[in-house]
Amino acid sequence: MALIPEWPFPRCQQCQVGELVPLSDYGPESAPIRYKAWVCTNPDCEFNIEIRKGQVWVNMPVTDHASPG
Repeated sequence: MALIPEWPFPRCQQCQVGELVPLSDYGPESAPIRYKAWVCTNPDCEFNIEIRKGQVWVNMPVTDHASPG
């Protein structure tokens, strides 16, 4: 199974510069959820779309959890 899709990523409709790339996550029972979110690769754009409990969320605040803080 390929980890990265073999098709081209769509251009971000908000900034027209970046591409939307998929992110995956794990559900409450550790089941993988493929393509749970899509984010723009342009760091100045921060467009994102995510599915949470069947609802679609757009442009939620972006937080870098890797940064000390």
